[in-house]
Amino acid sequence: MADMSNSAGQAMKRMAIGIAALVVLTALLFLAAPDGFYSWAKAIHVIAVISWMAGMLYLPRLFVYHVDAEKGSVQSETFKVMERRLLRAIINPAMIVSWVFGLWLAWKGFGFQGGWLHAKIAAVLLLSGLHGYLAGAVRKFAEDKNEKPARHWRIVNEIPTLLMIVIVVLVVVKPF
Repeated sequence: MADMSNSAGQAMKRMAIGIAALVVLTALLFLAAPDGFYSWAKAIHVIAVISWMAGMLYLPRLFVYHVDAEKGSVQSETFKVMERRLLRAIINPAMIVSWVFGLWLAWKGFGFQGGWLHAKIAAVLLLSGLHGYLAGAVRKFAEDKNEKPARHWRIVNEIPTLLMIVIVVLVVVKPF
């Protein structure tokens, strides 16, 4: 058990270093090329969104398999570690970076104007709410208190896909 908490501590340190490096590199990009920063911000935003979506699609799938694992088994404990690390090291930082750069792009590029942008932000708020729901589920699984069946998690697994489709269409097509 001490090895697991030490490993988690090291993972958290690596994550903090990665986020700090991103912040420093972003600041340097902005200072070095303020005119070209918009393109860099957009690239960082897209990378963060892809990372966030990958985690949001994978986490409920882990829950589907975790439901079938016997509580206290090696398999169940392995799922707990995978779920916690996925949430803390990938999904949470990716969501934060997505929001920070997305809001900056919305302000700088569009002045927060446009019906499509408002609808996109609403869809991202829904995705963020789902993120919070999944984070709560990680805690419940960690405490062996999940009461949802695999079918529930299979259905939840489809929600990020639907939201992603809506968001991408709004951004690319800008229908209104």
